[in-house]
Amino acid sequence: MLMITQRLQEARRTDVCLELPFEARCRSRLRATLSNGEAVAIVVARGQVLRGGDLLLAEDGRVIEICAAAELVSTAHGKDAAELIRAAYHLGNRHVALQISSGWLRYNHDHVLDDMVRGLGLSVSVEQAPFEPEVGAYAPHETASHQAGHAHGPGGVARDPFP
Repeated sequence: MLMITQRLQEARRTDVCLELPFEARCRSRLRATLSNGEAVAIVVARGQVLRGGDLLLAEDGRVIEICAAAELVSTAHGKDAAELIRAAYHLGNRHVALQISSGWLRYNHDHVLDDMVRGLGLSVSVEQAPFEPEVGAYAPHETASHQAGHAHGPGGVARDPFP
């Protein structure tokens, strides 16, 4: 099994993609399958999130690009910024991981949250899309280059390093 243990900070030509949902990208130890079908074991520093576009270095020298997998999400659209801010406040109050963009909010699909957001006046669509939620305000390892979408924040830690 190919081992991947190093993150790259500099841009390089990639050899293969590793497509993972957000939950898996929060783990520092996992087994996965590359886009070419090859099995890999990932062991990276704890407390960081892998983001779509991040690069990892495999033990054989290949560069692996992390690709955010499409997953079941709810995307809420509001009429104005105040509507979106109100919905973000209520979702944040429930500690919901939230992706924020101009004109919409996205979270892991949950019909109860969908009903709440609709009750606040927003329209909600359920779709398959990549999910890249905000990291916490107190996330470690923030740099200017990472704040543009490749931030690294706290993530879940599995008890079994390779479930």
